[in-house]
Amino acid sequence: MQKRALITGISGQDGSYLAEFLLSKGYEVHGLVRRESLEVSGGREDNLSSVRNRVILHQGSIVDHLSLYRCIKDVQPDECYHLAAASFVHYGFEEEFQVMNSNFSATHYLLASILELRPQCRFFYAGSSEMFGKPDFAPQNETSGFSPRSIYGISKVASHHLLQNYRSREGLFACTGFLYNHESPRRARHFVTRKITRGVARIAKGLDKTLKLGNLDAVRDWGYAPDFIQGMWMMLQANEPRDYILATGKTHSVKDFLEIAFSTLELDWKQFVETDPKFFRESDPIPLIGDPSRVYQELGWKAQKPLTEIIREMVLADFQTVL
Repeated sequence: MQKRALITGISGQDGSYLAEFLLSKGYEVHGLVRRESLEVSGGREDNLSSVRNRVILHQGSIVDHLSLYRCIKDVQPDECYHLAAASFVHYGFEEEFQVMNSNFSATHYLLASILELRPQCRFFYAGSSEMFGKPDFAPQNETSGFSPRSIYGISKVASHHLLQNYRSREGLFACTGFLYNHESPRRARHFVTRKITRGVARIAKGLDKTLKLGNLDAVRDWGYAPDFIQGMWMMLQANEPRDYILATGKTHSVKDFLEIAFSTLELDWKQFVETDPKFFRESDPIPLIGDPSRVYQELGWKAQKPLTEIIREMVLADFQTVL
């Protein structure tokens, strides 16, 4: 029997790759999208261009309990991947309530609706390395304590605890994937990685002369989005629901990223990059780096694509499309 999957955030980087992956596995794929995602062209919805006629989109909002309830009732999914979130780490005070509502309340609405309407549905929640915030040690594993440093991280931790409660108290097959940074040509433009690859493309085409960035010594654990998608799916195919870290287990600095990105188009980053204090973010005394050993031992998942290849793919994609 054909499985049905529901994806929130289907038009984003992860959601669109997941939709393609699940279709290749023979799933019937449904996605929840906002009205503007259906009406506006040239934006994130272009991520779905290759499969637009093969997925079923439902108009609604993750902060509207009724639209989520109706979506679960109509789709009757076998698997639900909750990827939609306010995903940028830095927010002003006036936006904090909106972030908490988008990230925590939406998770609550989904879990409550699934429990009532489709309790056999398996649920994946997209957690974040930002949940660990200021860790006590590196690399972090599934037993590491949470110490979020932003409202985004706090909302993710709260959602994870809620999920654990539904799993232990109600018996739902629900699990959190602690997703470390994962990139691709579909990465949203406000992330520093995409800012860099687009900047390189614009400089190479003579559209810009400089690229302004913050702390070049900051390090991150960067992987490849399509690799992470497979990890999400594998978590829902397991016999028991467990939470896993999805990461590469390796770190690179922004400076490393710059060197690879500019060299892809035979440029020297030192000639074009300027640091700007307004973009600075403190270096973490203990870096956010994930230990993926448990997910490899238990599910056989590991990151595949090297960072050099990821960056080159992003730069070349931006060079093809940037104006």
